[in-house]
Amino acid sequence: MADHNALPLVILAEKFASLPGIGMKSAQRLAYHVMGMEDSDVEDFAKALINARRNVHRCKICQNLTEREICPICDDSSRDTSVICVVESPKDVSAFERTREFKGVYHVLHGLISPMDGIMPDSLKIKELLARINRGGVSEIIMATNPTVEGDATAMYIAGLLKPLGLKVSRLAFGLPVGGMLEYADEVTLYKALENRNDM
Repeated sequence: MADHNALPLVILAEKFASLPGIGMKSAQRLAYHVMGMEDSDVEDFAKALINARRNVHRCKICQNLTEREICPICDDSSRDTSVICVVESPKDVSAFERTREFKGVYHVLHGLISPMDGIMPDSLKIKELLARINRGGVSEIIMATNPTVEGDATAMYIAGLLKPLGLKVSRLAFGLPVGGMLEYADEVTLYKALENRNDM
């Protein structure tokens, strides 16, 4: 922002710009919008941020975000716990749940292997996935990472760890565009990709 703007407004815009997908122009618009809000609305907004940050954590089973110790999906006895769908982020769980077709459970990696960005396998929730599998009762792992270089590398790495265990390891049959993101896919495309998954 230009030098003539108040420093707190500049700092606010910079904070918005630090969020993914928010450029400086959008950040400036958001900062100016906040300045036009009622004090009570700004306070409610700030409280919502703090409340989410303090009370939302990772499910101790699947690593999805929840305010409970165990998320509602893991706590649902009607779900098929023998089939685990492995995804990159909590946003991907939400995308699959919108299809209302997947009856298994999930495991959230919280990232993808990307040596260029310093993200190695130990940075992800792979150990937690292996621990779940070692407890028994799992028959299939569906690798549902995005169809990108990092997504494919992560899927292949995990598949390599799981193959010796005698598990069925499948990959989504992507009718999704290569380089696309799961969170932006429509329900029918996601359902078809899930239904036509391939062995790895």
